[in-house]
Amino acid sequence: MDERGWRDGRAALNGGRARLGEVASALYPDVPRVAATPLLCREGWVPDAPVPLSGVRLDWDDRPVPPAVADPPDGLPGGHRTYAEAMAALAPPKLLEDRPSYRLLDAALPTLRFGPARYFDGVNVGESVAHELAAGTDGLPLRTRIGDPCDLTRRPALCAITTVTVTTSGSYVLHWRDPAKVAHAGGLHQVMPVGVFQPLGGEAGSAGAAPRSPDFDLWRCMVREYAEELLGMDENYGAGFVQDEWPFHQAMTTARDEGLLRAHFLGLGVDPLTFALDLLTVVVVERDLFGDLFGALVAVNDEGTVSMAPFDGTVPRPMQPAGAAALALAWRHREALGLTGG
Repeated sequence: MDERGWRDGRAALNGGRARLGEVASALYPDVPRVAATPLLCREGWVPDAPVPLSGVRLDWDDRPVPPAVADPPDGLPGGHRTYAEAMAALAPPKLLEDRPSYRLLDAALPTLRFGPARYFDGVNVGESVAHELAAGTDGLPLRTRIGDPCDLTRRPALCAITTVTVTTSGSYVLHWRDPAKVAHAGGLHQVMPVGVFQPLGGEAGSAGAAPRSPDFDLWRCMVREYAEELLGMDENYGAGFVQDEWPFHQAMTTARDEGLLRAHFLGLGVDPLTFALDLLTVVVVERDLFGDLFGALVAVNDEGTVSMAPFDGTVPRPMQPAGAAALALAWRHREALGLTGG
């Protein structure tokens, strides 16, 4: 493929993710779904009831078996070795950085096992397989080669933590992802915050190295995403930053410990278009506390636009499958979560 053809395929992908997601979903008629949404899953990936976030155990494998498919060359224009490399040169979004990340190796709830990875590991497979579908490639050879999208051994399965933030007054934070700013899921609505599970500005560990402690932690990653996405804070925290000494982290954690903010794990699933893997969580915030913490809620952030929407069981369209699934599960469990709306 030449560069112009590749750009055309990229534009078709970014302009049609909702429709293409429906096409991709139809390719997996026998794969279970999360809460009747397009998000794919395996049996055992969605618990019967919300699990307190503190009840999720994280294990580490510093030398995992390499995935069967990594950095595929399929459909790339000449002179470009990976999809991320082509995107950086030919159609760069505002945010594109190869940060250390965590790769999910196994999910046997309440335990999740991870190993080391880089952000581009996920981009190179996920965006390639989506681009292939958008370009109408005969036979979908890359998608066929990967096979079962829920088989975590087939590709680098990087995780995002997808959090639906609901207030006790009956509203939640809604995001529209601007395709000019993001590498993934542009043009779709999403809950907030959402962020790749990765360490704070450091190494997730290379072969033979353990992840940075205490940063290998879902809650700490979520707190940073709250600051960045809802309040517009810079992702560069600077040398010498200690998260435990950060006033925002202290305020969030104190509220959690006092029960004014309740964080639960809802399950996990895979996007049928990009094979993006999302850990689904919900955070319920008391109304007055939400104002104290997020009174400066931004209208526009580095990834799109931000608003409040009614938590009433409906799902905006078009919406990322993970966001739709998180909303559906939060609504299903609203009584257990202390939400009485509807």
